[in-house]
Amino acid sequence: MKIVIARMNHETNTFSPIPTPLAAFDPQWDEAARSNQKGALTAMGAFLDIAEGIAAEIVTPLAAWANPSAAVAADAYTLMCDAIVRAVGQGCDAIMLDLHGAMVAENADDGEGALLERIRQVAPDTPMTVALDLHGNVTQKMVAHADIIVSFKTYPHIDMYETGEHAGRLLLDLLARRAHPVIGWRQIPLLSATLTSNTSASAMQRAVQAAQQAEQEPGILAVSVLAGFPLSDFRDAGMSVVVVADGDAALADTVAERIARRMWEERVDFVYDSLPLAQSLAQARERSRGPGTGPVLLLDHSDNVMSGGTCNTMDVLEAALAAGLEGIAVGPISDPEAVAQMIAAGLDAQVTLAVGNKVPLTQQGITKVPPVLTGRVAAISDGRFTVTGPIYTGSTIQMGRSVLFDIGAARIVVTEERVEPYDTGVFTSLGLDPAQQSFLILKSRMYCRPVFVPISRGLVECDSDSGGPTSANLKLFPIAKVRRPIYPLDADMDW
Repeated sequence: MKIVIARMNHETNTFSPIPTPLAAFDPQWDEAARSNQKGALTAMGAFLDIAEGIAAEIVTPLAAWANPSAAVAADAYTLMCDAIVRAVGQGCDAIMLDLHGAMVAENADDGEGALLERIRQVAPDTPMTVALDLHGNVTQKMVAHADIIVSFKTYPHIDMYETGEHAGRLLLDLLARRAHPVIGWRQIPLLSATLTSNTSASAMQRAVQAAQQAEQEPGILAVSVLAGFPLSDFRDAGMSVVVVADGDAALADTVAERIARRMWEERVDFVYDSLPLAQSLAQARERSRGPGTGPVLLLDHSDNVMSGGTCNTMDVLEAALAAGLEGIAVGPISDPEAVAQMIAAGLDAQVTLAVGNKVPLTQQGITKVPPVLTGRVAAISDGRFTVTGPIYTGSTIQMGRSVLFDIGAARIVVTEERVEPYDTGVFTSLGLDPAQQSFLILKSRMYCRPVFVPISRGLVECDSDSGGPTSANLKLFPIAKVRRPIYPLDADMDW
């Protein structure tokens, strides 16, 4: 038994100003790919364990993952796809792919669908299972060319490995002829805000629960509810339901229709209306005076790294300072120029310099003015730490050279690299205890929550009034390619 196993993950924000060259993926090839993913709590990590469990010959052409950013460079996309297709073309008995589902490349709007189509050209009948992110935009090409599709059921994503286990187990059942998977699919004309895809609350939680209940029904092998990713501006962005049934296409179709209709009936709950930033900060001040201990979290979801943000906008900090908030910690702000200046000045130096707001939001036509701040270089580090929290546990984070900049009312972690603050190491690696602050400004909407909510007295979601690369306000983006009509862009439509 020979199995090709690969990982190629990217959530593309076509409005992000951050380019996505091959280097962004830090691609691992062949045996290095297998070593990289062995023991990882990813779908590919689960695939490897399953394949080893049946003593299969394993071929791993690629393991590649990049932070969300702009469309993937054409040469990078082609090179990575070529590696996977070439491995399959050399002959195998099964294919296991750990993909995202919302990849847009410069030469392929439907990045995953185009890859699967190419694979089918060289291996038309080889059983293939695909694990997807909950934020995948599922397309007809994906459904037509995969035998099995299973997506995450959690956001924040803490079931990546379990999703791989599920998808891999169904593939083994197919190979042993214990099951005959068929796919049913419904694409819902609904662009959900990423904040509303929190699976521990509201309509998304209910949709996932309906999927889990349906999986208990006779003949149903897997049910996936996908929130989609609205900032991937291509035809098929949006929500969907994928059902894998055992040999009964009509049953798969019926269950997909049932859950999709339920989600459509709750469509208003998938829209997020941001408060004015001043109102959010007023709520934060009130919460800081209330019961409990620890900081109030200010989640800057207008510049969320894991949705393609720059990690560079300063709107929330500037507004917080203007509102008179103190005891603020911010982390991180990616500004290599400011880092270099502060390291050159040295530890404990007093400096005055521009920080942040240096990356033009070209796709939105927005340019912000960098604030000039005065403060002390309070700590310097190489920016490396090991994750202890539940997301990417045990992995090494590399923020690049990093500085803790103390401006009195706020202490700012300034880094060379963009990093999502999903671990306390963002602060503790520079000697700052986040639990002892009054307010924490985090450039995150969801990944930070499992770690930072337990040490806080509450959170407030903050959006930029002037626009950010990952704002929840879809009106701030020149969306042009998505199919129409679609809700909420066409609020009066019916389906």
